[in-house]
Amino acid sequence: MKILYFYQYFATSKGSWGTRVHEFTREWVKKGHQVTVVTSVYSKSDISSSKFIDNQFFDGVKVIIINVKIDNRQSFFKRIFSFLAYSILSCWYSLTYPTQVVIASSGPITVGFPGLMAKLLRRKKLVFESRDLWPDGAIELGIIKNPLMIKASRWFEKFCYRYSDLIVALSIGMEKEIRVKSPRSNVITVTNAANISLFSTPQPFPSDLGISPKTYAIYTGNIGDVNNSIWLLEAAKILQEKGSSIKIVMIGEGQQRELIDQEIKNHQLNTLLRWPLMPKENLVALIQHALVSLVPLKGTPVLDTSSPNKFFESLSAGVPVVQNTQGWMKDFLIEHEVGFTLPPDNPESLADLLISLASDPVRLEGMKERALEISKIEFDKNRLADKMITAIESIPD
Repeated sequence: MKILYFYQYFATSKGSWGTRVHEFTREWVKKGHQVTVVTSVYSKSDISSSKFIDNQFFDGVKVIIINVKIDNRQSFFKRIFSFLAYSILSCWYSLTYPTQVVIASSGPITVGFPGLMAKLLRRKKLVFESRDLWPDGAIELGIIKNPLMIKASRWFEKFCYRYSDLIVALSIGMEKEIRVKSPRSNVITVTNAANISLFSTPQPFPSDLGISPKTYAIYTGNIGDVNNSIWLLEAAKILQEKGSSIKIVMIGEGQQRELIDQEIKNHQLNTLLRWPLMPKENLVALIQHALVSLVPLKGTPVLDTSSPNKFFESLSAGVPVVQNTQGWMKDFLIEHEVGFTLPPDNPESLADLLISLASDPVRLEGMKERALEISKIEFDKNRLADKMITAIESIPD
């Protein structure tokens, strides 16, 4: 089968971003499929090019790079321009590239344009992959406020659902919301995955970091309002006020990075370490030796459906998760007893939990064993890649 995959954020484990598409597509190539990914250049990815249009290969997967740069620190209008530029240029491939199936991976939902072009003008099978519920998130977070833009966005979302042969949601919460909006659609859930062998294989702790194993909580990812980064900052301040030696290690970049750095300096915080982006393969040891992994998000209903990579990778490393949404992640942690859910607006609860856990290693050891066991069943990249490609192969001609 020839598959054309539109995804703006392609990365391998050498980058600092999720590797779901790379992991899935290379498994599909092993099964004999021909896969081409059309991507752009994301600041957290390891993908780069000196050409405007470039062809590269990663583990048998052809990657067409449209040299449009995307960065979370860009202004709203700059990001919108980047999304539209990628979408418009991608339409050339949706109209001309030899393929049988087109996958459009959203957000941004503008990636739906090349997918719909292939579906409506070339009668190709269309798979719409929903990595987040767009535009709901942008509306709830106040990014989109204009009533006409809201109406147009919601209409386009339903239009994408209507003409998709298959919709792949990244969480059960997303699937439920999509079924409400589009009851007749063919929807399945294929969560984010983890490279189990990479994250579960014990690695030595780096000796040159100035911290010790099990004395810190780790956060990796975007530093911004959506990710509730100020919650971590305020918790670190409380840890310092309480005289705790526990630290919060924050690894990443984002809109609030400068603010966080300035606050660390202003308050002379030694309980919050902010380190720059690093390749995912270098993060494994830091995650494995953490007290817990932090997966904070802002408290909005749409974020309750989120499917963050760090959730899956942390549990695959045997590290309990602390998060603050009220959706499927909360239910999962309760069911399997592998983490904690805290209020999104109460940093003192986080500080108190970290202090408590640091003095109770036996409790964390039990969570570690359960996390490793359930991850092998639920989050294995090969099993989830098989689930998605089987669903695609089942789309009727």
